[in-house]
Amino acid sequence: MLLQDFYTLRALEQVEDQKYIAHITLNKGHAIFEGHFPNNPVTPGVCMMQIIKELTESVVKRPLFMHKASNVKFMALINPEINPDLKLELDISGSEESEYKVKNVTYFDDTIALKLVSTYRLK
Repeated sequence: MLLQDFYTLRALEQVEDQKYIAHITLNKGHAIFEGHFPNNPVTPGVCMMQIIKELTESVVKRPLFMHKASNVKFMALINPEINPDLKLELDISGSEESEYKVKNVTYFDDTIALKLVSTYRLK
């Protein structure tokens, strides 16, 4: 985990052949929120992208790096004091020999916070 204690993975389950659902809880007391932003914490988009990479690595059991991201849409601010519990849907396709493509939708409650399509290659 790149950001120590930034989030807790509560569950990661396979729901279909290449589809997974992860439930995480953000640590609202993490130091990153002191600077982003004082008295109005917002989860940095780059941190959300890192979480998706780490969850994908957990699924494929391989170290990865992001090669490309497309259709990155931040649709709602994630305030860890109000909505610390997130659900991430991951649709992972690809193979060990080449690269993995991940389609992600991240929610808090019924609100879509992030949509992302990313491609990862093996480190």
